[in-house]
Amino acid sequence: MTEASIATSRLTEATWFGHPRGVSTLFFTEMWERFSYYGMRAFLILYMTAPAAKGGLGFDVERAGGIYGLYTGSVWMATIGGGLVADLLLGQYRSVLLGALLITAGHFSLAFHALPFFFTGLFLIVIGTGLLKPNVSSMVGSLYDTGDPRRDAGYSIFYMGINLGAATGPLIAGYLAQRVNWHIGFACAGVGMLLGLIQYILGQKHLRLAIERLSKQTKIKESEVVPKQSKFKFTPTEWKRLGAVVVFFLFASIFWGAYEQAGTTLNLFADRYTRLSVLGFSFPSSWFQSVPAIFVITLAPIFAWIWVRLGPREPSSPVKFTFALVFVGLAFLLLVPAADIAQNAGIRVSPLWLVGVYFLQVVGELCLSPVGMSLVTKLSPQRVVGMMMGVWFLSIAMGSVIAGKLAGLFESYPLVKLFGAVGMVAIAAAFLLFLLIKPLKKLMSGIR
Repeated sequence: MTEASIATSRLTEATWFGHPRGVSTLFFTEMWERFSYYGMRAFLILYMTAPAAKGGLGFDVERAGGIYGLYTGSVWMATIGGGLVADLLLGQYRSVLLGALLITAGHFSLAFHALPFFFTGLFLIVIGTGLLKPNVSSMVGSLYDTGDPRRDAGYSIFYMGINLGAATGPLIAGYLAQRVNWHIGFACAGVGMLLGLIQYILGQKHLRLAIERLSKQTKIKESEVVPKQSKFKFTPTEWKRLGAVVVFFLFASIFWGAYEQAGTTLNLFADRYTRLSVLGFSFPSSWFQSVPAIFVITLAPIFAWIWVRLGPREPSSPVKFTFALVFVGLAFLLLVPAADIAQNAGIRVSPLWLVGVYFLQVVGELCLSPVGMSLVTKLSPQRVVGMMMGVWFLSIAMGSVIAGKLAGLFESYPLVKLFGAVGMVAIAAAFLLFLLIKPLKKLMSGIR
């Protein structure tokens, strides 16, 4: 396909809410993948710590937290390999396709009770998510021309799809797992990914331009100034921008170390110390895992509108990251008095405490996660964008491992001190990042 035909197709292609039609295909593919992932994650640590008499695995909290952290961390670590596989071998479209197949198989494996099926299922989901996650996100960026001002807004819309799945997954799979049978909950997650796989295949035609662009980016043209340039040989400007990605990665790891406790310490706090009823209506503790996603669905369009509306006055990416760390720190500091009431008074606290915590976390998340994904596609050389998206997701891997380790302290360490320490570390990191804003802007070489 020539550049002229690509341009013509782009002009005549139907749009979806003012964005390339392919956004809708990737929106719903990722929605169903997140339905399966967060639907299962909402009750994973609860299933592992539930007594065998109640259908659980009967693990202690320290062991369950370790497995949870290793699993969720491995999911995100695998995205680096998934990005490389796409860049060097399969391409983004086929990598996403294979990943979806493996995830589906993994969730259905978890539907069987025997322990070998449990670990096999987790392994398949790790490999499958590693292939799917970085590449579906990279494809979103490739739907837009270089310099297209809609890109950040497009990622915010895509991020809303992620959270639509993350909101409905715990409500449906979590309810089935805690109120009916754990393994029916796992099977429900598998059905969700299967629906996403079918939708992805049917929507391939809308991804044609993105596939074409990504294919061309991986080829070395003979007309380049350095014909034999290595895939991993970068210009000085590219090295500076990659250095900026590393700095953002470090601070994002701190953010995710706090945020990812939603599935560990905050999940256990909801199950053991929070009142699970509102106006006489009782609900499973896993439903709290839907609250952050519901806030994202509500707030993501507002943030997308704000970024576009501000135009040249929009805060730079380092400033947005600073805001994110401040808000996630405040979220844990808010939980300190609730933890004091729950542990010292021995009563279940109001659900509004956790709702408030998740609201503050989501405000921080929207300042960091969709902005970070967009930033990686802008700072990274296009020939390694898949791998660098995997590096970005590695920050979530590190955060997940930290969250799993902290869960091991849940029963042996006062929650007031645990939550307070997490909050103060995040605030301190925000202050440090604030001091680094100017040097970071130099490394970014004109990229905001």
